[in-house]
Amino acid sequence: VQLQAFGGGLVQAGGSLRLSCAASGLTFSNNNVAWFRQSPGKARAFVARIAWRDNTTDYADSVYGRFTISRDDAKNTLYLQMNILGPEDTAVYYCAARGIGTHHLDYDDWGQGTQVTVSS
Repeated sequence: VQLQAFGGGLVQAGGSLRLSCAASGLTFSNNNVAWFRQSPGKARAFVARIAWRDNTTDYADSVYGRFTISRDDAKNTLYLQMNILGPEDTAVYYCAARGIGTHHLDYDDWGQGTQVTVSS
């Protein structure tokens, strides 16, 4: 299984970015998938997840209403639409698959991470 996250970059506060995660060797629609993020000196933190069984979504309080997780099954690609970004959202963002919770140890497969930097 390989996951590849991309789409990060530098954006001004208040702006938007869309992250993508492509998979090989795994079908997103058959697995729980999630996004996490990690800032320097901090633990990897849950951002959002989508359940394969019923497509329900779940978000960290800090991103609720600003971020949207989605999946394109035809492209086998996971997305994270991030709006109204603030400096506190600066982190390396990781996609993850085959997990069940909101802790990073719950997930088996990880992408390499993509850097998001929000300038104030």
